[in-house]
Amino acid sequence: MDDRLALSRRGVMAGAAMMTLLAGTRVSAAGSAALQVEASAEPPAPGEPGFVAVVPELTTYLAGVRTATVPSAIRERARLHILDTLASIVACHPLEAARLGRKYASTMSGGGGSPIFASRETASPIDAVFANAMTAHAAEINDFIPSAYVQPGPSIVSAAMELARANGRSGHDLVNAVVAGYELAGRIPKAVGTRNLWYAGLANHGVGPIFGTAAASAALLGLDREQCDHMLAYCAQQASGSWQWMLDVRHVEKAFVFAGLGARNGMQAAIMADLGFTGVPESFDTEKTWFRWPALTGEGSDPARLIDGLGEEFELSHAAMKRYPVGGPTQPAVRALLELEKEVDAKDIASIRVEMPGAAETFRRANMPALNIPYLAAIIMLDGRLDFVDAQSLDRMTNDQAAKAFASKVEVVADTAQETGEGEDRTESARVIITLADGSKKSRYIAYVSGFPTHPMGKSDVETKARELIEPVIGKAKSAQLVALCDDLDGLKTVDPIIELMRFDSP
Repeated sequence: MDDRLALSRRGVMAGAAMMTLLAGTRVSAAGSAALQVEASAEPPAPGEPGFVAVVPELTTYLAGVRTATVPSAIRERARLHILDTLASIVACHPLEAARLGRKYASTMSGGGGSPIFASRETASPIDAVFANAMTAHAAEINDFIPSAYVQPGPSIVSAAMELARANGRSGHDLVNAVVAGYELAGRIPKAVGTRNLWYAGLANHGVGPIFGTAAASAALLGLDREQCDHMLAYCAQQASGSWQWMLDVRHVEKAFVFAGLGARNGMQAAIMADLGFTGVPESFDTEKTWFRWPALTGEGSDPARLIDGLGEEFELSHAAMKRYPVGGPTQPAVRALLELEKEVDAKDIASIRVEMPGAAETFRRANMPALNIPYLAAIIMLDGRLDFVDAQSLDRMTNDQAAKAFASKVEVVADTAQETGEGEDRTESARVIITLADGSKKSRYIAYVSGFPTHPMGKSDVETKARELIEPVIGKAKSAQLVALCDDLDGLKTVDPIIELMRFDSP
């Protein structure tokens, strides 16, 4: 899970309501009333002082992506995020959301010309990309942009890989397209305002990737400025995703909102524009269109954020990766538990106390295994490791009596001293205190886990993570080949060698 769920560390009312929903409790009538949007002054209209037109600069950028100059450091981050996403697809292929995604694609258009990853099957381009994106987010392992509350990799990389393959684009073209995709996926929620999206009932996680996928698709299709303008109109018409994903237990609806939805709708918008579909021209600069709709132009709305520094300051600098196959806020506790496990014997543990910033109660009671800290603590201490499959196993969390008994010893509490202030860079931390049967204690404080923008994972770290996920599925030789191909993406004339490695028999 990429987000803190609260919209700030101080816990605005909207964020508190999100936590209440996720915890499965009711919001009182008074609480609901407190969430109503206060009336605010109308934003400046076209021609008025203070109005910022974004379409000319935005469409110029989108139409020029394929030949744009991107700094080498950002290119490397893009290649690493591509690898991270492909590794997620390989590792997640047996999971429920992945199997359903492939089943849907085969049912809708099986036998088409586009490869469905983690299988030997094919489908129509959009159905295949939908399945690939669902697989990439079938578990809590892919990347995220914490400042925008989006997980861009699954949808953007899935669509970009297919369109690069279908259009004979080079690895260099693919990297440029992915950079652009991350730009829009991260910038759209910030320009609209994450709080405004919440009040409008729209999940950032669905909205951002739709525009991001479209941007990457536009680059690989070779759309011109006018076509990009029309594409944005069709993205707006399909911008969707409800916050009810937080009530999902099986991670299927969540995979749809975070990944499948964005991949399908964004790629579709770009293809429609490529085929000649026309939409409202300059819709982002026109009153009462989606981007300028009153509900999305309240406090926190800043249209200029869509274009400020575009092509010079990159959202990939704000993107993060997960070192462990669990939700973002649980990463530090997991690392502390893994370190302490080496120092204690599970049978000697009387209790475990986990202190963390933010909504600790959410991660004490989470219905999803990869977010439930007591369950994660139980399997780490009982197994002596954190297994990718068990970290996602609803069956084990529900039915393993030994794990349930151990989890009852685990207390998760909020520690305000670990919280960062408003406007400060977000990190995650945790303190884990183990009390043994003889009364002695072992503790570990983790200030951060590498992966957040403030402490990014290095190239070797990302490649190590990828190998850990890939090798059990396709073996060491092919894993090494995939890592090397992604590292050399800028020199590849075609992405076909990567596509071939992503095709294998699955259950």
